[in-house]
Amino acid sequence: MSTLRIGVIGVGNIGSAHVSCLLSGRINGAKLTAVCDVKEARLAYFEKSNPELAKFSDYKELAKSGMVDAVIVSVPHRMHAEIASYCLKQGLHVLVEKPEDVSVSKAKEINATADECGKVFAIMFNQRTNPLFIKARTILKSGQLGALKRTSWIVTNWYRTQHYYNSGDWRATWSGEGGGVLLNQAPHNLDLWQWICGKPCEITAFCDEAKYHNIEVEDDVTIFARFEGGATGTFITSTGELPGTNRLEICGDLGKIVIENGKLKWWKLSESERVTCFESNSSFVEGNVTYEEITSDDGGSAHAGIIQNFVNCILNGEELISDGREGINELMISNAAYLSQWTGNAKISLPIDDELFDKLLEEKAKRSEAVKKGIEPPVRTEYSERWQVKF
Repeated sequence: MSTLRIGVIGVGNIGSAHVSCLLSGRINGAKLTAVCDVKEARLAYFEKSNPELAKFSDYKELAKSGMVDAVIVSVPHRMHAEIASYCLKQGLHVLVEKPEDVSVSKAKEINATADECGKVFAIMFNQRTNPLFIKARTILKSGQLGALKRTSWIVTNWYRTQHYYNSGDWRATWSGEGGGVLLNQAPHNLDLWQWICGKPCEITAFCDEAKYHNIEVEDDVTIFARFEGGATGTFITSTGELPGTNRLEICGDLGKIVIENGKLKWWKLSESERVTCFESNSSFVEGNVTYEEITSDDGGSAHAGIIQNFVNCILNGEELISDGREGINELMISNAAYLSQWTGNAKISLPIDDELFDKLLEEKAKRSEAVKKGIEPPVRTEYSERWQVKF
């Protein structure tokens, strides 16, 4: 196979941007051959603008059409597992939008299907392509920061207006979206947090619903985490703060990293703080510290980079930047945060009790009230800046 035929399932806000990316010729070795959506108006748009594309209103028909080798799934969160699993079983390679689904149990289903089918399965964690986060991961994984002591991420520049929440029937509902800021905006950051620092083993969280908007899901969250080895962490996110902050701080026994305002600041100790603590003859020391500052005008290849990597993996075996199976890691954190909130802010051990989570989420969904908003998002001809890393 020299050219991969791709279909996009769901051509709303982000899906139409993927369509435009593929049509622009930016992705080497790929050709867009089909689009699929349940809304006739969206298909009518592409019938007029790109009559050469096959159009489907049923994803199953697209999957069985023989017109595609792979699909990009960009539909509401609760449909990710259903559609991705079906397409994998039809012998298609799959790139799914984040999050992998709304629950750990659904992520397990997709991962098992991907293992069984042997097809390439990737997830759209486009912020993994940012050079600063790649550098931070390299520093941590190589041991240059020593043993992790503490990490804190304040990422509150995901600000959204009420108009945003009114822009889709499924948004900000337990039955449609399956959650709020943790399920829609913060998956990128939760993924990067565990990708760089490792997975927490315990979570306590406060997830405030409708604190700043007329919605039924959370728009303000504070997570307290504990990691294996005793390190602690906090993760704070909100869609209701203006102006917001994006600051990631990671402290180890050999120094500290801060990523903020498009810079990675790195303080390096010549010896472990633990050695200084117990072997120094002084009560107060500054330590032998060197400083390095790393900046990057390159924000990374983002969405296009993930799509290109997905194509390259299929055509020539390139290693995936974001294997779809890894989507379960950030979901484990967000599901644990919800469980903590729903059980009196209790400490939740990871891996979570996914049966209990599913039960409680279903109870929330049954009380959910999806409202017909009547606002159709525009067709995207380029990726919105709000989907990129913002400092």
